[in-house]
Amino acid sequence: MKLNRVLLLILASITLSICAEAQSLPRKVRNVEVQDLDAKKARLPWWGEKNLLIFYVDPEVPRQNHDFITHIEETGRVQGPNIEGFGIVNLKDAVYPNNIVRQIADARTAKNGATILCDPDHYISSAWRLGDCNNMFVIMLVNKAGELVFVHKGEMNEEDQKRFIEAADPLR
Repeated sequence: MKLNRVLLLILASITLSICAEAQSLPRKVRNVEVQDLDAKKARLPWWGEKNLLIFYVDPEVPRQNHDFITHIEETGRVQGPNIEGFGIVNLKDAVYPNNIVRQIADARTAKNGATILCDPDHYISSAWRLGDCNNMFVIMLVNKAGELVFVHKGEMNEEDQKRFIEAADPLR
């Protein structure tokens, strides 16, 4: 009985330490091969040239954080010569057929000129140790040195938005 408790405590400690490491920032990440909207291999654009604002989106929740994203787009709050933004669609967690999701993303790029890539198999979330991103709109900042300096998964409250702006300001 005592052995089981000790083993459970050790397992819990290891799990907590892995979770803490996965969330510690900044941390080095690498340019991951994903796909473009035509399902051709693609690397993340502007890697090492610009600071990156990345929206990693599950297609089931594309409007999560919509008001905040609209606000930063309309006000130019995170725009500058040193930062580029783009989206990556998390296809692996999508309940919709991938070809339909790609068509919708393609129509959006035709409308607003946005750069949208696709992650068909959790390449980003695995390589960058993001954990579960299902049903989440993930907002990330990666600096020119390839360090993940900000990540938020899910709906952002006012404090999260403030932390994002504080992290983004020096990157502009």
